[in-house]
Amino acid sequence: MVTAESNDTGLAIIHEAAIEEIQRLIYVVRGKQIIIDSDLALLYDVETRVLNQAVSRNIDRFPDRFRFRLTKDEFENLISQNVISSSEHNYGGRRKMPYAFTEQGIAMLSSVLRSVTAVQVSIRIMDTFVEMRKYLANNAFLMEKVHHMESQQIESELRRSEFEKKTEKQFEQIFNYIASHEESSQKIFFDGQIFDAFSLLADLIGQADKTIELIDGYVDVVTLNIIAKKKAGVNAYLYTLPSSGLTKQDILNFNAQYPNLDVKYTSVFHDRFIVLDGRCAYHIGASIKDAGKKCFAINKIEDINVVKDIIHKAQLTAT
Repeated sequence: MVTAESNDTGLAIIHEAAIEEIQRLIYVVRGKQIIIDSDLALLYDVETRVLNQAVSRNIDRFPDRFRFRLTKDEFENLISQNVISSSEHNYGGRRKMPYAFTEQGIAMLSSVLRSVTAVQVSIRIMDTFVEMRKYLANNAFLMEKVHHMESQQIESELRRSEFEKKTEKQFEQIFNYIASHEESSQKIFFDGQIFDAFSLLADLIGQADKTIELIDGYVDVVTLNIIAKKKAGVNAYLYTLPSSGLTKQDILNFNAQYPNLDVKYTSVFHDRFIVLDGRCAYHIGASIKDAGKKCFAINKIEDINVVKDIIHKAQLTAT
């Protein structure tokens, strides 16, 4: 593993970078949102060569859907659209085309570049992806409604006065829907919706005011990235298998910045649960670290007695 322990330069770069600046580094290639290796290296405050070497030493963690090399045509297409500049990124001196990292690949980088800086950078980039997905989803909804109304306007040109009244009413319905629509207690995510899943899980974590109890047998640094979304002062309890992928150093690094996390070990749970403030619980169909990689569902548990039984069982069996 590369121990990219940085001075504060990397943290300064990512904290000073506004979401708009990170968005400028996100391109769409092969229908996927990606960031090029040299841009990631700049954000992580490491050399591009060092970043790619770290990935190569852990290549089993980076299948093609996580990282792929741009073809010459893809790279030249980005330049022709004035999306990137070869001189700006100094690609002229590279003998090979740059690597493109997808959303999943960027999430995995924090476990390869094992440093506090790497975790913070990954969180900020993932936040940016989430914001972009939310923005696109919200605007797609509005644009669909607006397009529908525009079509109606063309068809009823001779009845403009009547249509304008109808349009005004429809806009009012749209915004009332956005303001008052409640989230379903059940969600389902399909293969590839990793940041949609990350967004929902981060939102759930952020709802806790006092405690978070996460039961998940298979955890890693990506799991900590999501727990980091908790409010300051909220205590987190993680129940996982003794063979968990987290190291003591991972836990120490996390607690240095996001106290307090208490990791306990139990082997009695097969399913995954999140319990917020001891009264609200969700059943999750996949490990938190794998959310969005395959189809899975999240269900809210309405029965408070079931919630209490889950907590009691975890506390009784944990070591």
